[in-house]
Amino acid sequence: MPSSKSNETELLKAVLEPLLDDFLHWFERSRSLLESQQMPFLSESEQSSLIERLKQSQQEVISAKILFKATGGQVGIDTAVLVPWHRLVTECWQVGSRWRTFNQNQRI
Repeated sequence: MPSSKSNETELLKAVLEPLLDDFLHWFERSRSLLESQQMPFLSESEQSSLIERLKQSQQEVISAKILFKATGGQVGIDTAVLVPWHRLVTECWQVGSRWRTFNQNQRI
């Protein structure tokens, strides 16, 4: 019978690895958009601040992935760390949605 520790490690790998990859995907995608386009509904300082928060969060997620891999999946991440990343992804989704709406309205 597999040990409880082994089951926990497998669960962490099954859930945490893809979650970290998703954070990196959305942070990079959002950062790319924000660095290539001026958002007319954001001030320059708001957009710059969002880019800086994305850069910081990307580095945090990369560090978490390195630690996770270095420990063979034995280390989890406190939800207090995950929640701000999730909020940032949600904020970026909202900016992306506003950007798409803005572009569609420009074509009309």
